[in-house]
Amino acid sequence: MSKTLQSGTMDPTKMGVGRSIAVLTSGGDAQGMNAAVRATVRVGLYTGASVYFVHEGYQGLVDGGDNIKLATWESVSMMLQLGGTVIGSARCKDFQTREGRMKAAGNLVKLGITNLCVIGGDGSLTGANQFRTDWSELLVDLVKAGKISKDEASKSSHLNIVGMVGSIDNDFCGTDMTIGTDSALHRIIEVVDAITTTAQSHQRTFILEVMGRHCGYLALVTALSCGADWVFIPEMPPDEGWEEHLCRRLADQRGRGCRLNVIIVAEGAMTRAGKPITSDQLKQLVTDRLGFDTRTTVLGHVQRGGTPSAFDRILGSRMGVEAVMALLEATPETPACVVSLSGNQAVRLPLMECVQVTKDVTAAMAEGRFEDAIKLRGKSFENNWNTYKLLAHINPPDVKSNINVAVMNIGAPCAGMNSAVRSAVRIGMIQGHTMLAVHDGFDGLAHGNIEPLSWTNVSGWTGKGGSMLGTKRTLPGKMLEEISLNINKFNIHAMVIIGGFEAFVGGLELVKAREKYEELCIPMVVIPATVSNNVPGSDFSIGADTALNTIVATCDRIKQSAAGTKRRVFIIETMGGYCGYLATMAGMASGADAAYIYEEKFNIKDLELNVEHLVHKMKTTVKRGLILRNENSNAHYTTDFIFNLYSEEGKGVFDCRKNVLGHMQQGGTPTPFDRNFGTKMGAKSVLWLTEKLKTCTRHGRIYANTPDSACLLGMRKRALYFQPLAELKEETDFEHRIPKTQWWLKIRPIMKILAKYNIELDTSEHANMEHVIKKMGHL
Repeated sequence: MSKTLQSGTMDPTKMGVGRSIAVLTSGGDAQGMNAAVRATVRVGLYTGASVYFVHEGYQGLVDGGDNIKLATWESVSMMLQLGGTVIGSARCKDFQTREGRMKAAGNLVKLGITNLCVIGGDGSLTGANQFRTDWSELLVDLVKAGKISKDEASKSSHLNIVGMVGSIDNDFCGTDMTIGTDSALHRIIEVVDAITTTAQSHQRTFILEVMGRHCGYLALVTALSCGADWVFIPEMPPDEGWEEHLCRRLADQRGRGCRLNVIIVAEGAMTRAGKPITSDQLKQLVTDRLGFDTRTTVLGHVQRGGTPSAFDRILGSRMGVEAVMALLEATPETPACVVSLSGNQAVRLPLMECVQVTKDVTAAMAEGRFEDAIKLRGKSFENNWNTYKLLAHINPPDVKSNINVAVMNIGAPCAGMNSAVRSAVRIGMIQGHTMLAVHDGFDGLAHGNIEPLSWTNVSGWTGKGGSMLGTKRTLPGKMLEEISLNINKFNIHAMVIIGGFEAFVGGLELVKAREKYEELCIPMVVIPATVSNNVPGSDFSIGADTALNTIVATCDRIKQSAAGTKRRVFIIETMGGYCGYLATMAGMASGADAAYIYEEKFNIKDLELNVEHLVHKMKTTVKRGLILRNENSNAHYTTDFIFNLYSEEGKGVFDCRKNVLGHMQQGGTPTPFDRNFGTKMGAKSVLWLTEKLKTCTRHGRIYANTPDSACLLGMRKRALYFQPLAELKEETDFEHRIPKTQWWLKIRPIMKILAKYNIELDTSEHANMEHVIKKMGHL
């Protein structure tokens, strides 16, 4: 598939004219499936296609009749915030037989449907591919049996299939995240947080069993996110003699003053001999050998429940759009594909290649090739495993490296900062360094508010919001003299600076001052952590995901109130400085009608258009509106101005309410993503500093003055990169404190289309078909 698809020249609102798409959810339910269904329906309608719901998964496809219904724009309203799948799912035996598939084909042909969008796990998607392979033969048999006419058969001669992976297990290879995984992690972490408070009261050991079938992803990320002492996953069974190692580890942690031990077990965990490892077995082991007070909790179906997280709603929505495009651009030669996310890029992958690699993992585990199993699971899984191994199984050495690394927080507090500090401190200690806490940002560095941190100082920090070190917005420029004296006094050899835009600017000021102050010629790394997500060099910053979920949870409640009163429009102001990331993403995740941001200029005509759009909307069955406005989107069109304008223009049609969310967006316990992201960033930064220090040492003295000795660690598309601060200057709009180019602006049109605006969707830059094997490189 080349970049310049024919659709690039074609009007996207005409792409689907005369075509029909059916959407079904199959297999185990997952939070976010509704977002995918909603997007598929609305984008399908936007392209001019007819869209059908298939109720009860493949069973509905086989039974036909009322199970296959035309969908309308309004019929998917208020679906975004619901967990599970509204159109129902069923495990279907009939579809596995040829007769069943023949009935299903007959039902589709009668309705003229030749495009099928399947949301489900690997079993459901394999079934869809089988259906597509058999299609022409099934039609021949249906014509023979007189069920359909030759004419009907020729009109529906080919079936296109696109899959979206909806599964909380995240066990599908080729996709970084499947729909539902993030929400399942939210449920697990809520439970872990609740359990840790009770366990700490009593000095207990907790064993927690999580779902995931034969995939250890949920268990692994949970272990990283809560700083567990041990995790058992199917992909990497423990070495022989693990019982002793585990008990030694638990006793060690108790000896260091930890009041709580947490062990996470994946439901498919087993020993190297292939025997299952269960939570009860572990409880027996710990109680018998150590005499610790031990409790087990099996999470079960709680993990599938609840409202989808912001990430899953956005993932579902983006995948829905991509799926419709993939269906309408498909030719009989295109292999059936799955749409998925790699980093933050939408990609299309051949369905059967993904299924094959997924099967290869199972084979690798069965044959005892465990290293291969972890590699086949993909880069993100492997990184998680390596970080976990570093943090959980190694004790600090007795030999010291004589290196002192300072860690500080700069700027406004955000959730996830503490995870980054914790992993930086522990990885540093594992490498033999002395880790120093600098309290209250650059102020603390100038005033000598610095003290060493111990291993247990940072216990339990992953789940704590805000900044435990204390943080300030002050920049170092005016205190360079004092700062360099303290770097000298405390003998600081390297620095980890965790914070928002001020951390980046402060880092630049320190680099500039190296000319004058030799003490500043030490390696430093900046880790972006701010709710605004406005730091150059990184697609995401720690804290933005937590803030986004807070905003979305509030929008859900507000929508519920508006749905009850009818004919009400809410105007909500979000944070973010001049960066529209939070407003845009929250708009997409909560189904807003508009999101005003600084990056996309708007004038009175646009405001007028939005008001008309809402007046029109009030005539439908969806009698409510939600408008988001970024706090600095426009100096004159303030939240009050927009509220007054809407109130006046909507008089007699709808009434308005406004809500400024304020500082609640900076608080709260960090989401699983922010805990995990913070943990990985903290660990990676200290490992990098250790390497840098080796290359910067001359005759026993550290001297680092090259641009690449002061870097920002950021997530770009698909990986973490260290980029010199000086290079990032070119990419920054310092006046408005935002990067000059921002990836998420490209997905803004999706929000507008899902809110029923008739706008141009740029289809020229669509995801090309990639290959899993190529992506995985080492097969």
